[in-house]
Amino acid sequence: MKKILLALFIVITALSEAQTYQKYNINLTGLIHPNPGSGNRYSGCWGWKQTSTNKEYAILGGSNGTYFVDVTNPSTPSVSAYVPGKSNCTWREIKTYQNYCYVISDDGAPNRFQIIDMSTLPSTVTVVHDGKSLFERGHACWINQDKFYVASVTYSNTAFSSMNVYSLATPTAPVLLRSLEQDYPFINHVHDMFVENDTVFASCGYQGLYLFKFNTATNTFTQIGSHTNYSGGSYNHSGMWTQDRKHFLFCDEVPAAQPIRFVNIQNFGNIQPVQSFIPNSNTTPHNPYLIGNQWAIVSCYQDGLYIYDISQPGNAVVSGYFDTYPQGGQNTGNYIGSAYSGNWGAYPWLPSGIILALDMYNGLFILDGTPAFSNPVGVKKNLAEGELNVYPNPASAKVVVQYNSSFDSKVVMKNMLGQTVFEKQFTGNVSEEINVQNIKNGSYIMTITENDRTINKKLLVTH
Repeated sequence: MKKILLALFIVITALSEAQTYQKYNINLTGLIHPNPGSGNRYSGCWGWKQTSTNKEYAILGGSNGTYFVDVTNPSTPSVSAYVPGKSNCTWREIKTYQNYCYVISDDGAPNRFQIIDMSTLPSTVTVVHDGKSLFERGHACWINQDKFYVASVTYSNTAFSSMNVYSLATPTAPVLLRSLEQDYPFINHVHDMFVENDTVFASCGYQGLYLFKFNTATNTFTQIGSHTNYSGGSYNHSGMWTQDRKHFLFCDEVPAAQPIRFVNIQNFGNIQPVQSFIPNSNTTPHNPYLIGNQWAIVSCYQDGLYIYDISQPGNAVVSGYFDTYPQGGQNTGNYIGSAYSGNWGAYPWLPSGIILALDMYNGLFILDGTPAFSNPVGVKKNLAEGELNVYPNPASAKVVVQYNSSFDSKVVMKNMLGQTVFEKQFTGNVSEEINVQNIKNGSYIMTITENDRTINKKLLVTH
């Protein structure tokens, strides 16, 4: 049976790799789909480095359990271990602490919380907790230092808690320290959270973003800030702060096609919007992952994975993307079926630098983002007033036009026969992404006209 499964993994991987994926500055190095079938097959993922063997693993939340995939050699990923869980599961989220993996699920009862010892990889793993004694269901989780935060906890008796924090002093036996409703019962629901140094950014759905401090001396929560009723705000889903702790980037998941939001958090009591942006007008961003103060890696459902350079707040620019979901989205011009299909999550922090991107339907994509992280073409410029920036050039899928101005202007793109393929009016600064996938290879002229001033730039389109 093991040989049959291995052969199946190889065949599915080979077939998947034959698929053409739209991409820009991100390369596919490996692909594995260990949970074949129709419909939703995966959800959350995480990464883990085993220092004793110098191996790297992707941990995948599958519809029927958890997969431990050796990605040490990214071009030949292989399943090292599998732990069954609730069947036909839509939500499964994973975090690690020391050599332990913590797996939660928010699918309906019966369900259970699992703790898995990974110290015996690559040969096997050991389940050390599998039950409902602590809780039955949770929607998301985060581990910081020796504390385990779980959002939207449901107990086996159907009682509910908006968020719990547990001690991992004994990693195999978490101890409940506090439930958020003990201090702030007005919070109805925490969808996800990001925590560092006991500062909790709680994404509370339709209630917005709330900031709490967990006081370790008293095991209580104190509210230290909030960001609610912001312009265009909807369902606050998940976010993360920059390394310098000056900015926070988050996604609103509902309704579909909400922008990625970037805010200044230097004063928790007065959080200020900096920029809202979106890869494509119909994209639905899901989960963001930040590296330092420069890079935002964002899972975007039907449009796959995007890398943004956010080093200049207020001027975020796409540095790369890889579409893990060729079935629909911007690459096809048709967002087929549910907006919440495609790339669920990612993990960009393994020491090797590879990016793990887990697609709900198509499996684990192991990506090399080096071109995006060192891209001399796609990197934005500090534009002076009246300066035109067009990139990437050559372009294959999309081209970005940027122009700083205080006046009305018009952007026109023409082919060498003088035929217009794009035209749009703007007021003030221009920051526009133009889809060029359906236009012919060749040279084009990008023109911006402002008052009596005209600027031309030549653009090469090659697919």
